[in-house]
Amino acid sequence: MATTAELFEVGPRGSSGSGRPGLRAEEWAFAAAREQPDGRKEPFVADEYIERLVWRTPGGGSRGGPEAFDPKRLLEEFVNHIQELQIMDERIQRKVEKLEQQCQKEAKEFARKVQELQKSNQVAFQHFQELDEHISYVATKVCHLGDQLEGVNTPRQRAVEAQKLMKYFNEFLDGELKSDVFTNSEKIKEAADIIQKLHLIAQELPFDRFSEVKSKIASKYHDLECQLIQEFTGAQRRGEISRMREVAAVLLHFKGYSHCVDVYIKQCQEGAYLRNDIFEDAAILCQRVNKQVGDIFSNPETVLAKLIQNVFEIKLQSFVKDQLQECWKSDAEQYLKSLYDLYTRTTNLSSKLMEFNLGTDKQTFLSKLIKSIFISYLESYIEIETGYLKSRSAMILQRYYDSKNHQKRSIGTGGIQDLKERIRQRTNLPLGPSIDTHGETFLSQEVVVNLLQETKQAFERCHRLSDPSDLPRNAFRIFTILVEFLCIEHIDYALETGLAGIPSSDSKNANLYFLDVVHQANTIFHLFDKQFNDHLMPLISSSPKLSECLQKKKEIIEQMEMKLDTGIDRTLNCMIGQMKHILAAEQKKTDFKPEDENNVLIQYTNACVKVCAYVRKQVEKIKNSMDGKNVDTVLMELGVRFHRLIYEHLQQYSYSCMGGMLAICDVAEYRKCAKDFKIPLVLQLFDTLHALCNLLVVNPDNLKQVCSGEQLANLDKNILHSFVQLRADYRSARLARHFS
Repeated sequence: MATTAELFEVGPRGSSGSGRPGLRAEEWAFAAAREQPDGRKEPFVADEYIERLVWRTPGGGSRGGPEAFDPKRLLEEFVNHIQELQIMDERIQRKVEKLEQQCQKEAKEFARKVQELQKSNQVAFQHFQELDEHISYVATKVCHLGDQLEGVNTPRQRAVEAQKLMKYFNEFLDGELKSDVFTNSEKIKEAADIIQKLHLIAQELPFDRFSEVKSKIASKYHDLECQLIQEFTGAQRRGEISRMREVAAVLLHFKGYSHCVDVYIKQCQEGAYLRNDIFEDAAILCQRVNKQVGDIFSNPETVLAKLIQNVFEIKLQSFVKDQLQECWKSDAEQYLKSLYDLYTRTTNLSSKLMEFNLGTDKQTFLSKLIKSIFISYLESYIEIETGYLKSRSAMILQRYYDSKNHQKRSIGTGGIQDLKERIRQRTNLPLGPSIDTHGETFLSQEVVVNLLQETKQAFERCHRLSDPSDLPRNAFRIFTILVEFLCIEHIDYALETGLAGIPSSDSKNANLYFLDVVHQANTIFHLFDKQFNDHLMPLISSSPKLSECLQKKKEIIEQMEMKLDTGIDRTLNCMIGQMKHILAAEQKKTDFKPEDENNVLIQYTNACVKVCAYVRKQVEKIKNSMDGKNVDTVLMELGVRFHRLIYEHLQQYSYSCMGGMLAICDVAEYRKCAKDFKIPLVLQLFDTLHALCNLLVVNPDNLKQVCSGEQLANLDKNILHSFVQLRADYRSARLARHFS
């Protein structure tokens, strides 16, 4: 295996005279600082240097044989190398001192040269300033000389120009145009410039002396103008933009320049309306013209604005008139839809045109164009809208009632109806004959959706077609129509009909469908409230009409809630009446005082079974018909009345010991039924009633203890006494003694 010494070049024997191959100390130092592949040298490492020195020294290793370890030779080698390193250090130090002296000398020389350059730069800068001043002086002289030359040349040019014009004027005066500029058709541009100036001069001449020459100049002026317009027209048809630009520049100073623009606009529209969508065609036309008009005319924004004005006032106005004239009086629905669609598409086109340069106030410009098209239609819009919405809503309702074969009865208004309503609210009595509606609620979600959809479309059209100042007022008119037909003519009518259909509380087998009316009315009013918030509020949120709408909505809600409360109250009375009929028909006196006390096989009475079944059915119906806190409120009211009914019912009988046990079982079943209400108060009432029933069977000696129990301690003593009196053995000495 190669040793470390083999990594170095072996030179001649060292000067130490040791007879071994080796390197001088300087060479060892450079060998210890090994060079990298990229030319960099690693730092000198003393440990590696000593290790290599030891390894290459004969007798410096630990191997056996003739080259065994020889500390003397190794010490001698170390001493020699130390001496060589000291000599090398001295030599390097002298070299460093020499380089430092040389560096200081060169630094002084460089500083001297920099000072010389700075002096030279200052001299050059001074020369530059002098040269700049001299150039400025010369330029001032040149400008002054130019002004003097211009002062001399300008009058001379004007004189030459006037001379030429006088020459041309003489030709018109003589009646014969000989100049090449008038006879050569290729020089029409120069001729146009001359005739335009002559025309201006002729305007200043007296008519009586120069009438003939003025007419000749005017005739030539007109002929050249027509030739230029024809040249422009031909160039436009050939698509020669540069020629069009030249002719337009010449015509700019002529009176017929506007006619040139009109010709351009007319030819631009030839073949532009080939699709079925005139609005899309107009947008494409304007985009195409906008790209080229700047290359032709010096005032492109004016030309483009005139094109757009022409499109709106001729093409679009004619199209809108044709579309709306067909259904102006025959079909209001189609008229409103067409008006909304045309106005929307026109405003969308206006939005696209806003990206073009049309002058300073393009928003006002486009708004006026739209207004000029639709002003006559928008003035009468809201009247047509409200008239159509009323007739459409009335038709939807009438179609629904016709499908039910129902002749809608009139609901009275005024003082008598108000008096009946107040009496009914305070006495809860049905005023007037009961109406048999065969379970029909006369509420339809389909009808409601149709009414709301029509109103939604009306709100959208109102938002688009109404003037911002009229928008809240128009939206309020639409809202009042919705209230009239949805809330009054449909929901309120159904509530009135439902109230009239509620039977009296003493009716047998009454069909209580008013809860279905409540359920449907609640659903419908949620839809009404959603449309109020989603479609009406954004239109009136920042106007005084907001408070008016909210007040009207509040009045409608209160009116409906009042009728719903009345109907629910009377429905609960009917439920209690039905329970009374069940108890009267099914409960027998012998149930609680059987003839054979030892042969009672039932757990609870048949009356209890039927009442509980009826109550559970009604509780489920109430939960399905209402939502939120309304469910708890109605169930609590029903539960309290149910408890009062059972309480009063139990006090009608006398109870034997076994009958009292059966009564307790019945009350336990009623209490189980009361748990379905999930109302703590109702359950507490039946718990107390159950505890009272224990007084019917408790041992007389324990009566006092039971009455002082947790559930009965807070009850009035008369209530406890009334239940004890129901015992068949009440008149015994022991019971009388307890309540004497």
